[in-house]
Amino acid sequence: MTEVPGKDAGAARRRAVPAAKPSSRVRMSAGQRREQLISIARQIFAERGFDATSIEEVAARAKVSKPVVYEHFGGKEGLYAVVVDREVRSLLDRVTGALTAGHPRELLEQAAMTLLTYIEEETSGFRVLVRESPLMSATGNFSSVMNDVAHQVEHILGAEFSSRGYDPKLAELYSQALVGMVALTGRWWLEVRKPRKETVAAHLVNLAWNGLSHLEAKPGLITGRKPA
Repeated sequence: MTEVPGKDAGAARRRAVPAAKPSSRVRMSAGQRREQLISIARQIFAERGFDATSIEEVAARAKVSKPVVYEHFGGKEGLYAVVVDREVRSLLDRVTGALTAGHPRELLEQAAMTLLTYIEEETSGFRVLVRESPLMSATGNFSSVMNDVAHQVEHILGAEFSSRGYDPKLAELYSQALVGMVALTGRWWLEVRKPRKETVAAHLVNLAWNGLSHLEAKPGLITGRKPA
């Protein structure tokens, strides 16, 4: 029998070629893709601000095409609005949920600790909130969150002022001053991170509660202390 050169070798090579494996990449659902894009955009907006952020970069980090981002959010403005709205609600829920104590000093401690904890745990989100953007109105930024908190503190202080014989109409002024002091200190602590947040909160309360003329040398928090 005449052997055909290369015939069996070619068949062997064809048999040796492994079958293509199905792609292991799992396709995201629309909801999962949306959450991915929000998370990536949150980080970029925190790093660069609104103006320096581009849809191209968001799409590149997500490994999708630009039309995918536009499909979900309509553009950079829509994406930014979603990110900011989430952070506003998150921070407001944290602070208002923490204001549970009855004593004004403890309330101030709780507000200060909650803001500092948010900055510590959600640094990117806080950076997004405190960055100025031409798009944001007074209803969707860090100032609006602090105003909402101040209004809640105002009601608490108003009742306290009335019980002590002070003019309750001044509660609004004092609530804005107290919340503003905590908010500005939080923005400063965002960058320096020293001293630790408990110490920062204790000194904030020291100034607010005791005043400059009666500052404690080594203040501490009273919230959570066990009775002696």
